[in-house]
Amino acid sequence: MVKERARILVVGGGYVGMYTALRLQRKLKRELNRGEAEITVVTPDPYMTYQPFLPEAAAGSLSPRHVVVPLRRVLDRCHVIIGEAETVDHARRTVTVTTLATEEEGTGARRLPYDELVLAPGSVSRTLPVPGLADHGIGFRTVEEAIGLRNHVIEQMDIASSTRDPALRDAALTFVFVGGGYAGVEALGELEDMARYATRYYHNVRPDDMKWILVEATDRILPEVGEELGRYTVTELRRRNIDVRLGTRLESCAGRVAHLSDGARFPTRTVVWTAGVRPHPLVAATDLPRTARGRLKCTPQLTIDGVPHAWAAGDAAAVPDVTAAEPGTECAPNAQHALRQARALGDNIVHALRGEPLRTYAHRYAGSVASLGLHKGVAQVYGHRLKGYPAWFMHRAYHLSRIPTVNRKARVLAEWTLSGLFKREIVSLGSLEHPRAEFELAAGGKPSPEPPGDPKGSS
Repeated sequence: MVKERARILVVGGGYVGMYTALRLQRKLKRELNRGEAEITVVTPDPYMTYQPFLPEAAAGSLSPRHVVVPLRRVLDRCHVIIGEAETVDHARRTVTVTTLATEEEGTGARRLPYDELVLAPGSVSRTLPVPGLADHGIGFRTVEEAIGLRNHVIEQMDIASSTRDPALRDAALTFVFVGGGYAGVEALGELEDMARYATRYYHNVRPDDMKWILVEATDRILPEVGEELGRYTVTELRRRNIDVRLGTRLESCAGRVAHLSDGARFPTRTVVWTAGVRPHPLVAATDLPRTARGRLKCTPQLTIDGVPHAWAAGDAAAVPDVTAAEPGTECAPNAQHALRQARALGDNIVHALRGEPLRTYAHRYAGSVASLGLHKGVAQVYGHRLKGYPAWFMHRAYHLSRIPTVNRKARVLAEWTLSGLFKREIVSLGSLEHPRAEFELAAGGKPSPEPPGDPKGSS
């Protein structure tokens, strides 16, 4: 039994937030029934996005609704609040939250009190002051961005197929991806594969007409899978006529022209930015200790260093890696650690509430898998290297085992089975981004202008 009634507040509904709340509601089932504990989850979205499946959603191999997990269904014993946490005042044990109803009510932000705080806001895209990036760049961290990018790519193929302007056609068929990590390489690989397949349904667009360019500032891509597989990935991408430029930076994309640091210049209507992440801005709006890189300073027990009743894990937390040979090494901000940290974090909160000793989080890195398109991939697992179809199969098998709930596993497996039996879908539903446009015209009005810097990248 817990020593006293505990109000647990979880900020964030991603990997760490959802799995921690799920662990807590299982471990504290009796306390929740007796009213001795309550769990509140504050998250900007009512679902958790399984990000490793975003490239397949963008390529049409998976339906968007099957790569997200509805939080209210999974966390049926928690109080889920859809809103943004703006500040954390741990000295007073309160979090300032704005919700969808805050502006309508006109009462200002809410203050939520708590006894135990779990900070898991995750990360956001790390952008640089590149001219034109805010106006023309497309991100790839949310399911909305993934589907918007898919619609955008097919839309560019439609433009190229119908225009008589060779300059417009060339720009429409040039796709620039910035960042050679997982997100950039997998998104590029899946979308190039999808676009190559789609050209068979265009009478005047061939695969060789398209230019796919990967820009990476360092001298290697996919560093997580090792140097050898990184070189293999570059070779495989170039074999597919993908222009991989290492040691190169994007200096400007103003005027829909990508200027690279090596002097190359590409007129393009598509610039996808996947060049790293940084801690969520909420971390800077707290009174909690942070590292020089802006992450929450944590202990191996996943408590925030020197602060009682405060916990953190995931992308926004600097958790010491006790299995590393070099002292001072931190756990990598990836899904593999986030899932395991969430379970350990939930268990340690229960231990703390019951006056039991905390356990140290320790996990030796198992390896990495990456998809490069249909039936193509690379993997390094426990020192074993795989390429091609075996790596692609391991990628799917691993992530199928990790996506939450039996419901989602069954739906994903069913979609993969159907996609193997039938042809790939190449439909663009770009009109979903502006669903009222047609009705506004029919009603005698004018369609609402697109917001500046449309994150979907639609023309």
